[in-house]
Amino acid sequence: MFLSVFDIFKIGIGPSSSHTMGPMTAAGRFLDDLRRGREKEPGAGTLAGLGASLHGSLAFTGKGHASDRAICLGFMGFLPDTLDPDVVEGMITDLKHSKTVTPEGFGPLSFDPACDLHFDFERALPGHANGMILRAFDEAGNLYLEETYYSIGGGFVVTAAELDEMARGDTAALHDQKVAQGYHFPSGSAGEMLDMGRAAGKTIAQMKELNELSHVPRTEMDRKLVCIRDAMFSCIDRGLAMEGELPGGLHVKRRAKHIHDQLKAEQGQNLSQPHTINDWISVYAMAVNEENAAGGRVVTSPTNGAAGVLPAVLRYYRDHCVGATEAGQRDFLLTAAAIGGLIKHNASISGAEVGCQGEVGSASAMAAAGLCAALGGSNAQIENAAEIALEHHLGMTCDPVGGLVQVPCIERNGLGAIKAVSAASLALRGDGSHFMPLDNCIEAMRQTGRDMDEKYKETSLGGLAVNLPEC
Repeated sequence: MFLSVFDIFKIGIGPSSSHTMGPMTAAGRFLDDLRRGREKEPGAGTLAGLGASLHGSLAFTGKGHASDRAICLGFMGFLPDTLDPDVVEGMITDLKHSKTVTPEGFGPLSFDPACDLHFDFERALPGHANGMILRAFDEAGNLYLEETYYSIGGGFVVTAAELDEMARGDTAALHDQKVAQGYHFPSGSAGEMLDMGRAAGKTIAQMKELNELSHVPRTEMDRKLVCIRDAMFSCIDRGLAMEGELPGGLHVKRRAKHIHDQLKAEQGQNLSQPHTINDWISVYAMAVNEENAAGGRVVTSPTNGAAGVLPAVLRYYRDHCVGATEAGQRDFLLTAAAIGGLIKHNASISGAEVGCQGEVGSASAMAAAGLCAALGGSNAQIENAAEIALEHHLGMTCDPVGGLVQVPCIERNGLGAIKAVSAASLALRGDGSHFMPLDNCIEAMRQTGRDMDEKYKETSLGGLAVNLPEC
């Protein structure tokens, strides 16, 4: 499956792409099936109500990741990319009282979150750690329609049948299909991508752009790229302006504004240490992830939990790097998306599947590649930068305290951004040749995630999540 830049970068709301955006999107798809009149269960009467059950990681950390609220909002007819975060609280309160949703195209449907939304901690679904079953019922309470969905990371949602089809996918047939559909550079690995670039004399960004232009007019692609970039920077700006305590009960205070104010006050006074540039990079990332933790509008990059890494490095490029240009920002995003697509295709970007190495690790690799490209790196140097960044996140667990995307997630994004800048810099100091290919590093991440204990994969059952201060 060809992954567009706009599959990798999606505007949505926090705190989680897989646990918030995914369930909301699944609920929207389920409503679409009902609207299309998909065949109902034999003997079912008139559609009258909705229900849902969350399984695996969606059950264990669903409350902290607002999965229950996402299902509610999805059943109301909202979608992540158009939802105004400021209206959420009022809509959820109204639903708790009315116990009824009225999405577009339907009459009132009964849905009481307290009774009709079940967190199933006992039964994990076989396809993926982030599984959910959505149901519709008739006026007598009989099953009208049922569908199983999996949120596979980064806001991507598939049905059980679609996941099976993906698992049976024929790589050679998929390559031929991409060529037939007009994709000029349908690489399934970093090695193929480098070979194609050498043969065609094109950069990774140019190849990614030509693939996009196979199906989207240039004006539309340019508009959407600018929209994604501006959404990233707007999120940073909002985070740098906000104060107070993050929701969820951990009493974590926002720090980005305070740190940013200190950094601005030091400018021009010859007070900063050379390493202060790391604080600038970190504060940009922390600003995004504080916004994400508060349920604000973010861009999956490639996930919400890792949404701060790439925007922080892009902002670092724009505001701190010598010779930064608009064209450089464009190459940054196109190149980063190409690397993100390879990681998702060959491993995973889901914390519930492979741990945080798949989220912050992937984001750091994407950001390193993007920065290297923006600074004029060759394709070989870009691949090297991505490998360095990913390699040094291997084995990182996903153990959010309290099931919230706050501790250690906010700081972890800052460190992932710093690693990305360091990786790009190291790669630019070399000629692109290196020992460990990116493809092998991606495979090592996949294997590590497969072998990782489930308690370290976004269940909040191990690691930092169970080692809390006693007072």
